[in-house]
Amino acid sequence: MTKVPTDGAVSLSRRAFIKAGAALSIAAAGASTVHAGDKDHPSVIFMRKVGKDLLEAHRQGTVASFLNVILRYADVPAIALYSLGQYKSTLGVAQRARYFHGVAVFMSRYFADQSREYPVAKYEVGEATTDGKDVLVSSRIYLLSGQTYSVTWRLVWRNKSYKVADAKVLGFSMIYMQRGIFTSYLSKRKGDLLQLMNALEG
Repeated sequence: MTKVPTDGAVSLSRRAFIKAGAALSIAAAGASTVHAGDKDHPSVIFMRKVGKDLLEAHRQGTVASFLNVILRYADVPAIALYSLGQYKSTLGVAQRARYFHGVAVFMSRYFADQSREYPVAKYEVGEATTDGKDVLVSSRIYLLSGQTYSVTWRLVWRNKSYKVADAKVLGFSMIYMQRGIFTSYLSKRKGDLLQLMNALEG
């Protein structure tokens, strides 16, 4: 099956996805007011615990390990719909379950393929701040190579828990770049969502 392309014009997004390390996913339990620089907000506390799952998935480096984390903690439906850009209105209700799962598989496969290039030694969860209704949680990733970089996670409230809606790596939004990959693919195929779903699952 045709793969969603990850080279050429999307090299920047590929680099950012790799540097994200483990997965596009973190969740938190319980909602309360976040104060600037809050290190003990429920989102931060939960992220410390979930971080163990993310690091374990990274060390296993398998599609299955990443998929489990992504399905559990990422806001997959919102990420998937956003990634369609101008083609979102063409996604039928009956297609949604398959497409959403395909997006999760795509992200999992990508992280599994690339995680070996940037092995993570450890992570640190930082502070929580608010941005409108969303919560932003900072973190720092330490690679075995000695390099470090920061990731800011955007959390949204979904069904009594937090879900990750986006992650910014080196200032680049991951879901924005994923949308660029998907819409570029679709534009070359006359917006054929079936081809995209086949590629995501492939």
